[in-house]
Amino acid sequence: MKRRSYGIRWRTKLAVLLSLSFCIGTLVLIRKQHDRILSLDNSVSSQPHPKPKIAFLFIARNRLPLDVIWDAFFKQEQEEGKFSIYVHSRPGFLFNQATTKSRYFYGRQVNNSIQVDWGEASMILAERILLHNALKEATNERFIFLSDSCIPLYNFSYTYEYIMSSPTSFVDSFADTKEGRYNPKMHLVIPMHNWRKGSQWAVLIKKHAEIIVNDTTVLPEFQKHCRRRSLPEFWRDRPLSIDASKEHNCIPDEHYVQTLLAQHGLEDEITRRSLTHTVWDMSSSKGHERRGWHPLTYRLSDASPKLVKTIQKIDNIYYETEYRREWCSSRGKPSLCFLFARKFTRAAALKLLDTGALILN
Repeated sequence: MKRRSYGIRWRTKLAVLLSLSFCIGTLVLIRKQHDRILSLDNSVSSQPHPKPKIAFLFIARNRLPLDVIWDAFFKQEQEEGKFSIYVHSRPGFLFNQATTKSRYFYGRQVNNSIQVDWGEASMILAERILLHNALKEATNERFIFLSDSCIPLYNFSYTYEYIMSSPTSFVDSFADTKEGRYNPKMHLVIPMHNWRKGSQWAVLIKKHAEIIVNDTTVLPEFQKHCRRRSLPEFWRDRPLSIDASKEHNCIPDEHYVQTLLAQHGLEDEITRRSLTHTVWDMSSSKGHERRGWHPLTYRLSDASPKLVKTIQKIDNIYYETEYRREWCSSRGKPSLCFLFARKFTRAAALKLLDTGALILN
């Protein structure tokens, strides 16, 4: 009886010992797994997070005549981790060593470009194509539209900090009440109180870029009802069958982004100005040949340190249609208004760079 009782106690102790060993082993494994997970988490957290990028979206006819200027601008960002470049040029045009002097533009053309005509909805489509391509890169957080005649006024670091520090888009936008621009046929989709006008050279946050790319409501109305008036220089060669004075003079790229954001009720998320300086008032320009529907073009004789400093010092904008003057601000403090300027010929831009009037490093 004692021997039997001793055998039972021994088996009980063995079972307890095995159970205890199993529990200890399990705890050791759990601890090792926990330490491994922590190690992986620490490894991931120690990896540098990708820097938010600015997508520079160039709209060009063919090549970029001011590529040397932009090469000097982008060179300052040594890591090339804060920007990406996309160019919409004519279909089939390639940026390589034969067509550009800047390596930053090699292969940066979008492959689904279209033929663009000034004053037509094709300009809107080109902008949407650029945004669509840029949104494929997750790190792109800001999107800048630039023409092939734009120059930067400051170096990359200043430009990057200025743009990334603002939570808003920079979109020149004002209520357009001038008769003849708004087509009443759009009323059922785009009411008159949402009709806006401004510069196409906008800087967009990602949310607004996505809204533009995904728009299927406002764009069709623009394609049907927003067209420029026939240009006077074409009247002799192509007589009009209708009275031109009765045409609506709607320039799609000057209305689309502004009106679309108004339609979505997002105007409190924009700073109502463009960061690109353009001169439209040519009343004081020399020579009748420099007058027209297009902005003033700065030529070789115009390029000087005084011109650059004059544009850089602008700190307020007067909105004639609204009879108001607005002082520019950044991060809640007074600031300069413009980071870019247009339109510059290649000769004028190179003179600014060569003479030190334009300092980009």
